[in-house]
Amino acid sequence: MLNGLKNSFRVKELRDKILFTIAMLVAYRIGAHVPVPGVPVQGMLGLFGGDDSVAAGAMALLNLFSGGALSYVSVFSLGIMPYITSSIILQMLQSVVPSLHELAREGEVGQQKITQYSRYLTLALAILNSIGYLFLFKNFGISFTGAGAPEIIFDIMVVGTLTAGAMLIMWIGELITQRGIGNGMSLIIFANIMAGLPQAIISSMQGGTMGVIFTVIIFLVILIVIPLIVFIERGQRRIPVQFAKRVVGRRLMGGQSTYLPIKVNTAGVVPIIFASALLYFPAQLAVFFPGVGWVQAVAGALSSGWINWILNVVLIVFFAYFYTSMVFNPDDTADNLKKQGGFIPGVRPGKATAAYIKNALNKITLPSAIFLAVIAIVPSIVFSFTNNQLIQSFGGTSILIMVGVVLDTIAKVESQLKMYDYDGFFM
Repeated sequence: MLNGLKNSFRVKELRDKILFTIAMLVAYRIGAHVPVPGVPVQGMLGLFGGDDSVAAGAMALLNLFSGGALSYVSVFSLGIMPYITSSIILQMLQSVVPSLHELAREGEVGQQKITQYSRYLTLALAILNSIGYLFLFKNFGISFTGAGAPEIIFDIMVVGTLTAGAMLIMWIGELITQRGIGNGMSLIIFANIMAGLPQAIISSMQGGTMGVIFTVIIFLVILIVIPLIVFIERGQRRIPVQFAKRVVGRRLMGGQSTYLPIKVNTAGVVPIIFASALLYFPAQLAVFFPGVGWVQAVAGALSSGWINWILNVVLIVFFAYFYTSMVFNPDDTADNLKKQGGFIPGVRPGKATAAYIKNALNKITLPSAIFLAVIAIVPSIVFSFTNNQLIQSFGGTSILIMVGVVLDTIAKVESQLKMYDYDGFFM
C-alpha cells in the first residue's frame, strides 16, 4: 500500500492528476463556507443547531447531502444533487426513449450529447431549487438586508448565486472526471461525508463516559463492516470461456481457456446514491411549500422512519438491477464471444449463452443488492433509537459510498501505475 502511494507521486502525469483532484475538492469545500450575499449566516445555523423538528427531518437530509453548506446558506447550498437528479432522469429515459438509447450506443459522440442534455436539465433543476430555497429562507424568518435596495433585487441575487453555485459544482465534478483521478460526482459526495465527520464525532462523545463508549463501539463495528464491503466490492463470478481453434493463414490460433469476470456488485455504490437522491427529492419539493403541513409531513416521513427504510430497500434493489442492465449487456457480451470464436463449455453460442450470462448475473445481483440495502438501513434504524449524530453522518450509506469511492479511485490509480510498470496497491 505504501509503495503504491509512493509510486503514485513518482509518475508526473499521475501526480498532476492527483494534485489537481485534491485542489478541486479543496476549492469545493471552501465554496461550501462562502455565504450568499445579503443572507445572515446565523439564521440557518440557529435552525440546524437547535432541536427544531424540521431540522430533524427533511431539512437535515438536505443539509447532509450538501455537506453542511445549507446550514451556512453558502453558494453551494444546492450541493451535487441537481446534477445527480438530472443524471438519474436521463439514465432512466434511455430505457424508454429510443433516440436517447441510440445516442448511448453511439460511443463518445453520443455520450457527449447526453452529457449536454444533462447539463441543461441540471440548470433547470438548479433554478427551481434555488427559487424553492428562497421561499425556505423567508419562511424561517431570514431577512434580506441591503442599502435601501428593493427586496426583489436580493431575491434575484440569491436565486442567481445558488444556481451559479450548483453549475460550478457540476463543472468541478466534470473537471475531476476528465482531468483528475476518479469520478468527480462520487468524490464530491465523499468530501461532503468527510466534512461532517469531525463534528459528528465531537457530538457523539459529548454524552460523558457512555458517549465515549458508544463512539468506540461504533468505530469497532465500522472496522468489522469495511472488510465485508471490500469483499463484496471486489468479489467476482468467473464464467469459464473456451476459444475454438482456427487456422489464420498458416498459423493455428485460439484453443486457449480463460474466463469471463462478472462483478458481484456490478452497480457499485450507484444504487445507494440513486435511491438517496430519489428519497431526497420530496424534501426538495417540500421547500416550495413551507407552509403546507401535509407536504412537510410527507417529506419528513420519506426522509426518515419506517417508510424511508422500506422504500430504501426497494429502491436499492431496483437500481442495482437497473444500473447493472445499463452497464452490462449479456446479449452484446454473447455476440462478441461468438464473433471471437469463444464459447462457454456446455452452452450453445448466441441466445443460449446470453441467457446463461443473464441468469448468472441475476443470481449474484440480488444478494449483493440485499447486502447493500441492509448495510444502508440498519444504521438508520439504530439512529432512530439512539439519536447519535455519528451514526447519521457516518452510517451504512456513508460507509458504502466512501469505501466504494476509495476502491474505485485506487483501481484507477492502479491502472495508471501499471501503464508505467510500477507496483500498485494490489499485489
